[in-house]
Amino acid sequence: MSARPVVSFSGATLAIGDRVLWRDLDLDVRPGEFVAVLGPNGSGKTTLLRTILGQLPLTGGSLQVDGRLGYVPQQHAGDSDAMALRGRDLVGFGVDGTSWGIGLRGWRTRAARVDDAVAQVGAQSFVDKPIGLLSGGEQQRLRVAQALTNDPDVLLCDEPLSSLDLRNQRTVVDLLDARRRAAGTAILFVTHEINPVLPFVDRVLYLVDGHFRVGTVDEVMNSATLSELYGSRIDVAEVGGRLVVIGGDGEHHNCQEHPYLVDGDPTQVIAR
Repeated sequence: MSARPVVSFSGATLAIGDRVLWRDLDLDVRPGEFVAVLGPNGSGKTTLLRTILGQLPLTGGSLQVDGRLGYVPQQHAGDSDAMALRGRDLVGFGVDGTSWGIGLRGWRTRAARVDDAVAQVGAQSFVDKPIGLLSGGEQQRLRVAQALTNDPDVLLCDEPLSSLDLRNQRTVVDLLDARRRAAGTAILFVTHEINPVLPFVDRVLYLVDGHFRVGTVDEVMNSATLSELYGSRIDVAEVGGRLVVIGGDGEHHNCQEHPYLVDGDPTQVIAR
């Protein structure tokens, strides 16, 4: 990886009112790096992406972004209502966001960029269908394509696997991983559930109640580190290549806030 980071937080602090989401955050994200951003609801995961997008200023410290940004949002179940909008139109919005009054040559360039992004996600067979007729997985592949039209150096992914089944989750993750390997694109991946991206993650940023930890999966996703972050007993185990996290009985946030079950066993809770 290049020594020059594409996203760099230095002593970064963000407070909303009297609530501090994080304080003195130092984080350098380098080309081709896959960083998973974890934590309970309200811990500031999406807010972190908003600061990188320039939508929220830091309270303290600094943030440097060196390169183009692409954004992949959640897939919502209600998004399938759009019948007039074609998949190609959705992808084209990624081009339009950086264009001002393009002429004929511009439209040809736009079409070429859309076609290239669609090809990168293998969506040629359904890109001209109405969005409302597409499955959640197909829609999300088109959202990845939309983010790729800008040839991004950094992909900001805000829970992009939400509402997708396991097969489509793997498809989306494989597409993102292929992009970062082919183009050196860095990925910041906000998620409640690390297991779908576990084989691809280089580092984890875990946010809890104004505190954070940054490190490899082994350094962060362990009982001692998570117990310290949550202020109560958290047990972490590996079961069949998946991380299983069981929250304690303390009054602090625990990892059972929105539990996933493993093989139907209600005593096993996947990390969220």
